[in-house]
Amino acid sequence: MKTKERYLAWLNDKGIDEDTKALMKVMTEDDIADSFYKELEFGTGGIRGILGIGTNRMNRYVISKVTKALGMLICEEGGQAKEQGVVISFDVRHGSREFASVSARVLCALGIKVYLFDDIRATPQLSFSVRELGAKAGIMVTASHNPKEYNGYKAYWDDGAQILPSFAEKIEKTAKKIKTFDSIAIMDEALAREKGLLITPPASVDEKYIKNVLSLALNDDIDKSIPIIYTPLHGTGAKPVIEVLERRGFENIYTVSEQMTPDPEFTYAPFPNPEDERAFELSIKLGKEKKASLLIANDPDGDRTAIMVSDGHEYIFMNGNQIGAVLIKYMMDALTTKQNMPDKAMIVKTIVTGDLGKVIAADYNVETFETLTGFKNISSVAMQKEEEGYKFLFGYEESIGYNAGTFVRDKDGVTAAMLICEAAAFYLKQKKTLYDVLIELFEKYGYYLENNVSVTLTGRQGTKKIAKIMAALRENRIKAVAGRKIEAVTDYSTQIRTVLKTNKTHTVDIPQSDVLKFEAQGNLWFAVRPSGTEPKLKIYVYGTAMDKASSKALVEKAANELKAFAEGI
Repeated sequence: MKTKERYLAWLNDKGIDEDTKALMKVMTEDDIADSFYKELEFGTGGIRGILGIGTNRMNRYVISKVTKALGMLICEEGGQAKEQGVVISFDVRHGSREFASVSARVLCALGIKVYLFDDIRATPQLSFSVRELGAKAGIMVTASHNPKEYNGYKAYWDDGAQILPSFAEKIEKTAKKIKTFDSIAIMDEALAREKGLLITPPASVDEKYIKNVLSLALNDDIDKSIPIIYTPLHGTGAKPVIEVLERRGFENIYTVSEQMTPDPEFTYAPFPNPEDERAFELSIKLGKEKKASLLIANDPDGDRTAIMVSDGHEYIFMNGNQIGAVLIKYMMDALTTKQNMPDKAMIVKTIVTGDLGKVIAADYNVETFETLTGFKNISSVAMQKEEEGYKFLFGYEESIGYNAGTFVRDKDGVTAAMLICEAAAFYLKQKKTLYDVLIELFEKYGYYLENNVSVTLTGRQGTKKIAKIMAALRENRIKAVAGRKIEAVTDYSTQIRTVLKTNKTHTVDIPQSDVLKFEAQGNLWFAVRPSGTEPKLKIYVYGTAMDKASSKALVEKAANELKAFAEGI
């Protein structure tokens, strides 16, 4: 179906309200082109897009269609699937509560029980609740760390993990069979509750989640007086994180008051992505006032965690690779000291995450498994390897997502916040900061540095350009980077790794995806992939040297060359 056909289909659909149609009639040609040129598709984190009218926008119609498709697949499961039901939660964003309600009532109209939270919850709480309530599926309405103009929708299955691409494809195929919105029944909320189809989860679910997080504590011989600044960036982490830290006995937790209130406008956090150092501006100000050692921020749906650490003079931002490496070191030491290191222990990371954590884990005889970007893939590998007798210790990705437990099958910013505070308090007794520990790791293993960049390409033309760049890379148009010859290329779309000098190939045991990885001479590699949730091409550059200056210069030169190549296509 072409752009104009999609637009006219909406105008003629009896299920679209008249106010929406009135707004459609005054849309410009450019607006129509961008809003209807495609349908939102499931990426690494479900569907996500700008709020507005159209098939390429987040709105209650798109939500109802996707949810009915999910519901139809649940009905096909037969047995107790409908009675098991679906757990639904939502974050602070514009439209989140409405989208959660619409999703719930679409499912209820199909006779599926729904557990709908009465207020915002963090994403890890939703993942936990799916298994705790014995549900068949889960839905989290969120756009994670995206700007305020966005919203999104993550789907989970009965294992508490986000659905994998194979199931996402089933949802998309089923959704395409739904031709009109007037064919989507939406039950009245009062009737759904009267019939026992719509239920509010009991408070005990939240309490059990908190207790599970606390059960992951590794040390109590720590300095609990450590001054800590925390912000949820107007999001869902405020309540569970503060609850956990207070129960752990931390005595000096200071919150960024302006950002503690749930706010879809992100009034005091215009950059709600804690990977962006600008998100820490108010935290730094409060940190200096309170002489805090550690600043912690969650993204708005509470699944990612970023930190800045004081060196006594200024605050230093630690990225996801660095936090992951330090946490692995801390956890491995604690488990070894207490003789609690399990046999066949493992960690899981993504193929675009740095290798320092893997090197550290190997020193403790802990195996590392790799998988595609997205915590659904980390969780999938973890569960698969657990069936083979491995014990999952830790999963992480460079985009500040971590998980140390098995009760949540997704990134868990609440657990991460607790473990980071615990590690900081542990090392404080040794008169070290987390940054000091990182430098010690660099001095021991080498300076594993990165320079990851994104090329933003919006709309139809952006999508086309991303495809052109990936095609150019597959045509081997880059022979060297930063003066270092490319030696091997892995194309995850074909699952083939090719050694260029010999042209020998072998299959990699990683699911198919539109990702390319290039290995160059001398401990330099980079990977390129289109984002599954944002209009971006992501370029990940990693290099290693025994001194910081050499490693930094290497990755900066490579990143600049690759960005210039992409922008020049």
